[in-house]
Amino acid sequence: MKHASSDQQRFNKQKDNFFKTTVMKTFLLVLVCFCSLTGFSAPKAKRVVLIALDGISVEGFQKANTPNLDALLKEGVLSIQTRVVMPSVTLPNWTSHLTGSGPEQHGIVDNGWEIDKKKFPSVETDADGYYPSVFKVLKNEVSGMKTAFYYNWINLFYPYNKAYFDEVSYLENDAYLPNYDKAFEFIVENRKQPTLVFLYSVHTDHAGHNHKWMSPEYIKSIEEADVEIGKFIEKMKKEKLYESTHFMFLSDHGGINYGHGGMSVNEMIVPWGITGPGIKKDLKMEEPNNTVNTASVILRLFKVNQPLPWTGEVPKSIFK
Repeated sequence: MKHASSDQQRFNKQKDNFFKTTVMKTFLLVLVCFCSLTGFSAPKAKRVVLIALDGISVEGFQKANTPNLDALLKEGVLSIQTRVVMPSVTLPNWTSHLTGSGPEQHGIVDNGWEIDKKKFPSVETDADGYYPSVFKVLKNEVSGMKTAFYYNWINLFYPYNKAYFDEVSYLENDAYLPNYDKAFEFIVENRKQPTLVFLYSVHTDHAGHNHKWMSPEYIKSIEEADVEIGKFIEKMKKEKLYESTHFMFLSDHGGINYGHGGMSVNEMIVPWGITGPGIKKDLKMEEPNNTVNTASVILRLFKVNQPLPWTGEVPKSIFK
């Protein structure tokens, strides 16, 4: 009887071990699938560079000769059906790109927002009155994080607390070439640090306002930017920084005739792209996308959870 009891104990122990092993394998399989679907399996970003051009309609992007952007985005994912938030104007949409939220959350409903001149309150602010941006979150959550903001439209920086930036550079009269040089120097200087760089120009939008969207002058402004983007990327390659960098190509709205702000397709839909480690290559993105998703994607790349008030989501299809 003792011998039978010993056999039974061994059987029970083997059964328990089998059960534990099966549960563990199942858990690991689910975890791997979850990571694959959410992008958490992708390597943590070393740096993210946001190439931001104002007022780029899908029609304009497709008509312009942009060999450098085309080559860059062939290395990653391109959406030509990304929607912008309403209204289809500059400040609400760039703020949405960089805060993972729409105007109903961040409170910026037009181009006239200033810290002491708000039409609609943000749902949450820091002690200085600013809604949480991707720069603030990364500065607080990622050790050694470096951030920079390069722009040439004065209102653009108003929604952000300067305390969360290592470098800010504003240029007047639509100038933007010196900022491309400054951004490159900043990246090289901080090559060993996690880095987020916002590199913006408004000259493309002004070409639309001054000459009409889809005019030769508007198309030329996009093509001129593409040349400078190509030079910037080439310098990144020579410094051996290209392969370890995530690039995102962003715009805030399109346009019709001499303006924007309405709800037409040419105003409300823009190109959106991403490349870099862990990102699929040569993919035309079909998944629904919006400007509010940009900051959520950036946080996912740095493996940081997004704040509760944010509404952006991470498109699953962009990850390998």
